[in-house]
Amino acid sequence: MFPVLVSWFLYHVSCYLCIMLKSTLIKATVAGAYQLKHFFNGEFKISNKEGMNNLVTEADHAAEKAIIEVIREEYPDHFILSEETGEMRTNSEFKWIIDPIDGTVNFSNGIPLCCVSIGLEKQGEMLLGCVYNPIMDEFYFAQKGMGAFLNDKKITVSSKSEVIKSCLVTGFPYTYLDEPNGPLQVFEKLVRRGVPVRRLGSAAIDLCWVAAGRFDGFYEHNLQAWDSAAGFLMVEEAGGKVTDYKGNPYSPYQPHLLATNGKIHDELRTIINGGSF
Repeated sequence: MFPVLVSWFLYHVSCYLCIMLKSTLIKATVAGAYQLKHFFNGEFKISNKEGMNNLVTEADHAAEKAIIEVIREEYPDHFILSEETGEMRTNSEFKWIIDPIDGTVNFSNGIPLCCVSIGLEKQGEMLLGCVYNPIMDEFYFAQKGMGAFLNDKKITVSSKSEVIKSCLVTGFPYTYLDEPNGPLQVFEKLVRRGVPVRRLGSAAIDLCWVAAGRFDGFYEHNLQAWDSAAGFLMVEEAGGKVTDYKGNPYSPYQPHLLATNGKIHDELRTIINGGSF
């Protein structure tokens, strides 16, 4: 009887903790999105980080500050990795991975394809993810093993089974564009065959739109952890597949990402790696 009681107790403690973490995640995402919406199409300071078109705005900093304040108030000992601040390292098994505004170039030009993206990782496993575009009023949420949702409605990936009939999305880094099988070569190969390939400028939104079945696949050659942490969980929980370009299980700490509905995954991976179709 005693082991059963211990198991029951641990299960309910785990459930309670997950509920509290989810609540904090949602509050932090909303706090960041409030700043995004407040500054959108307004006046704000813009500066350039290292590299071409690598912008950071006053709104990025305000959103990041608001997000971290919410997390720190409720979990002051948790590890935080955020795009603008970098690592706030602790010994906690929980890590919050934050992009205060994904799609900053879009944001700074008044293009409404931008969002707050936050993933919560425990001991290397992504547990929760939120992506919120307040301009379009689209709130995406995913929980490991519990599905993915858009504005509280469950979402699933598309059912297309051939790349030639698919609608894809990608992103272009501003460096190494001409490497073998690089972004431009893959893009050219696809569009020359008549495959529609879009470029939205926000990896988090790209991933959410794959999860929602709007796109059948997304690939990108160079991403950071905060670009994909929440979005890749969204795709997996919506029934899709996410790997690196070699087909290995995806980690947000390596640059290459391929996310699809699962049905076109192997074919698209072959094309990206230099094969034909």
